[in-house]
Amino acid sequence: MKIAVPTRENVVDDHFGHCAYYTLFTVDDDKNITDTETLPSPQGCGCKSNIASVLKEKGVTVMLAGSMGDGALKVLSDQGIKVFRGCKGDVRKIAEGYLKGFILDSGIGCHHHQEDGEHQCGHQH
Repeated sequence: MKIAVPTRENVVDDHFGHCAYYTLFTVDDDKNITDTETLPSPQGCGCKSNIASVLKEKGVTVMLAGSMGDGALKVLSDQGIKVFRGCKGDVRKIAEGYLKGFILDSGIGCHHHQEDGEHQCGHQH
């Protein structure tokens, strides 16, 4: 199994689509992290990029994210990637918490970026 976490400076980035990079954790059958790698974030808006298909090709089945709009959630879900929103803090601790069953999806998407409801890449959620 592989887990992806949108990352900025080793902590969960609050915005999936504009993170600095993704941290990918490879997990064995005993739920131990066996490898860690980083994947550069695409330029521009992540929810309109090919990042979901790239993550799927790399074997990612779980995304532990801070905030994410409905468009990004749908794109990832369509690729078979289960998303857990509302994560905060050190990316490794978040991944370890997920593996121990401590992480649940907050169900909260992003729609507070600007007062008009439009976020930085210029489309509505």
